[in-house]
Amino acid sequence: MNYYFYKMEHDYGLAPNPFHGYCTLTVCKSQIRKSRRLEIGDWIIGAGSVALNNLYTIIFAMQVEEKVLLKNYWSDPRFQDKKPIINGSLVQMYGDNFYHFDIHNNKWIQENSAHSKIKGRTNSDHLKRDVSGENALISKKFYYFGENSIQIPDFFYTEMSKEKLRKLRNIKLLEENIGDNLITWMNQNYEVGIHGDPVNWKVHLSNKEI
Repeated sequence: MNYYFYKMEHDYGLAPNPFHGYCTLTVCKSQIRKSRRLEIGDWIIGAGSVALNNLYTIIFAMQVEEKVLLKNYWSDPRFQDKKPIINGSLVQMYGDNFYHFDIHNNKWIQENSAHSKIKGRTNSDHLKRDVSGENALISKKFYYFGENSIQIPDFFYTEMSKEKLRKLRNIKLLEENIGDNLITWMNQNYEVGIHGDPVNWKVHLSNKEI
């Protein structure tokens, strides 16, 4: 079993998107989503960072239970509620189901979303990076802590010192025994599901109904 570990520089509930019963990783982190090494049952763990003012914490962990081709994600009936509504609630605003493939013109379409430019214009940089990931990763077994991110337990630092974690810039594959222990610890101490709002939602000054 593989344990993919990385630090998150922002958290809007987009990548991952933990809402509507599924935690999905559909945009960003294309290296993980297209990895030939990624298998069903692997875990993806997102940690806090200096940018989010929550270094040495865990924001989310999801077990990959399914891989769906990005071109099929758009039409999958399970994920229709994840299509973004930009002027809707924060949950709707940060929906991650906004790419579909135009077979007639042989090109990807980016619907108005958190990855679009102003007035819904296509952001080609985001589009290129996002669709290069090929897959949407799906999980119903996940822990999403968001703004209530939890302290990384001390035993983790036999794998990586706090100094190395502070300097970590890339995705890291954890040693299997450390990953096993980390997930076992979460299983014993927390319920599966959502434990907090996304970290960056506090930047929204309007009082939207979530």
